Amino acid sequence: MKFIKLGLLAGIWAFSLVPVRAAEPIRIGVIGPFTGGSAAMGVSMLQGIKIAADEINEAGGILGRRLVLIERNDQANNDLGAQIAKDLTENQLIDAAVGFVNTGVALAALPYFQEARTPLVLSVTTGSLLTRQFAPPEYAENYIFRVSANTTVEVVRIVEIAMARGYQKIAIFADTTGYGQVGRHDLIKALAARGITPVSNEKFNIGDTDMTEQLTRAREAGADVILTYGIGPELAAIANSRAKLGWEVPMIGSWTLSMSNFIDAAGPNGVGVIMPQTFIEDGDTEEQAVFIRNLHATYKTTRMDSPPAAAQGHDSLYLLAAAIKQAGTLDGPKVRAALDDLQETIKGVVQVYSHPFDPANHEAVSAANVVYGIVKDGRVVRLRSERSAAAQ
Repeated sequence: MKFIKLGLLAGIWAFSLVPVRAAEPIRIGVIGPFTGGSAAMGVSMLQGIKIAADEINEAGGILGRRLVLIERNDQANNDLGAQIAKDLTENQLIDAAVGFVNTGVALAALPYFQEARTPLVLSVTTGSLLTRQFAPPEYAENYIFRVSANTTVEVVRIVEIAMARGYQKIAIFADTTGYGQVGRHDLIKALAARGITPVSNEKFNIGDTDMTEQLTRAREAGADVILTYGIGPELAAIANSRAKLGWEVPMIGSWTLSMSNFIDAAGPNGVGVIMPQTFIEDGDTEEQAVFIRNLHATYKTTRMDSPPAAAQGHDSLYLLAAAIKQAGTLDGPKVRAALDDLQETIKGVVQVYSHPFDPANHEAVSAANVVYGIVKDGRVVRLRSERSAAAQ
């Protein structure tokens, strides 16, 4: 399979001095919600990770060893996610890990990776605290890294475009999960820095299908835009309830507005919704075009259920592979140290990664790596006017 990460793959080939099958495989844990309301993100993440694993294995593996993915479905359940993390780390079933989608699940699970000194690259989850809870100086070593845009980064872009378009009367709609509440907190903080207090601050639960009551309050408060933090099904309920009320207020929200279960369930009521994205399925670069073709062909699809989740999953495994190659070992502390000082530039799908982490910063994605998407014709496309909008 032809792919453009020639530097990394050439390095991997160099280590393939013995037959790959002669050595024990490298076991990579992949944890995420592969069923339920978050499955669009979890399955897409897993697909991206599998594409990367296949590419690496076809090139000879790492250190002369194949990658084997140890997949676990956390079902977006905090307790189950913690149980899975405990089992994988305490029983030494994995050498390193990628994954996690839901902030609450990650918060419950991450202490097990930290205690076991098992490197983990977060692929999708965005809660701002996740890479900082074990950061120095309180902790000498931090084993948690991330390739998704954290909530603080997302909020910067959400507020930027809302302000650029002249909205001042903000209604916040956030679900009651850890993800939604972290997003609410960061939105309120970012708006306060601009001297704005939301006119309406609404909550909803996972599984809610009618948002009429919350929308009515927001309309009566004079809101001129809705900023959202939730996942696909409930976000679709907001769009559909808004249409039933005949209220054409615009919606801007977190990256999850790109989920297929939002786009499909909202239908025409979701058209024009805007969100920040690390990756849009239009193939602007050669790396992206190759990845899109490979995933579409492998999974017999013409649209990813969650494009950013797929791309970030793919890149997270490549960064972890580069660190293992650089460390020359599977020893957790040495792989962590390599992630903190990656020497090789990796041409990923989301971006080109040049020294993406250091001991003080385990976030590979900044606001500069995030673009805007808009729902149009049943998919997310790039909002081409984003630069002029943000400059106003």
